[in-house]
Amino acid sequence: MSRFQLLSDAQWDLIGGFLPGPTGRKGRPFSDARTMVEAIVYRYRTGIAWRDLPAVFGPWQTAWKWHRRMAGDGTWDRIHALLLARADAAGKVDWSVSVDSTIARAHQHATNITRVTGASSNYKNLLAEPPDHGFGRSRGGLSTKLHHLVDGRGLPLVIAVTPGQSGDSPMLIPLLEQLRVARPSGHPRTRPDRVRGDKAYSSRAIRQHLRDRGIQAVIPQPSDQIGHRLRRGSRGGRPVSYDRDDYRNRNVVERRLAALKQWRGIATRYDKLATVYRSAAVFTAVIAWTQHLGDTP
Repeated sequence: MSRFQLLSDAQWDLIGGFLPGPTGRKGRPFSDARTMVEAIVYRYRTGIAWRDLPAVFGPWQTAWKWHRRMAGDGTWDRIHALLLARADAAGKVDWSVSVDSTIARAHQHATNITRVTGASSNYKNLLAEPPDHGFGRSRGGLSTKLHHLVDGRGLPLVIAVTPGQSGDSPMLIPLLEQLRVARPSGHPRTRPDRVRGDKAYSSRAIRQHLRDRGIQAVIPQPSDQIGHRLRRGSRGGRPVSYDRDDYRNRNVVERRLAALKQWRGIATRYDKLATVYRSAAVFTAVIAWTQHLGDTP
């Protein structure tokens, strides 16, 4: 296999049919879809500038336009949803989900864009470009935060982008609201069996939301909340309980985020638009699911 052939034939068979193809109309020859997808893989794996793509992939402008258009029209989200549906039908989705986030430093070439700062977007429409483009300022400078909801094997179910200084807890409910896995008949599945999260996700609103939906919360309580409950005495309510043994399985989301940072074009954000950057993260999720489904008959 060539070093530029980055997808196996089994992986390509899973996604090739959902990508753009020749329309039959006159004009320029249609670019090979597999070459364009592997150009996108190569660019984000190495973190190089688009114009530095090897000549074997053809004009870099073509690869960039493919990625930009598929990010804008939600192509990768649709392919991700189709793979999730196929995996669920094959019993390959573990519905004990985990949640966490990771911060990526924004490169200076990504931030030279006009943006509206402040709480100007709720980030619930994942395909809409937020006014602040997902940039936030913290101690390390301008940064972006990637939120992941993964299944029990660490495979991504939902991905969202927010500014780097934003909190983790406010994004859990929006992530759960975006969880929809289609099924051959009936309504799509939207409710996991349990949610594992660290102490950042411990809040009354989250616990009440999970309780109302019949979802088990595997979330420890931070020391300040424990102290506040004890100071209130009998008015503080019962202590929070969770399955400590099951909580150890939350490391799957940590491993997923560590694997994500192996993609240098995602570990450092070079994209100006949040939708384009998030689409790259969804694209890596598609690659992960094709690897997982490679042995599915």
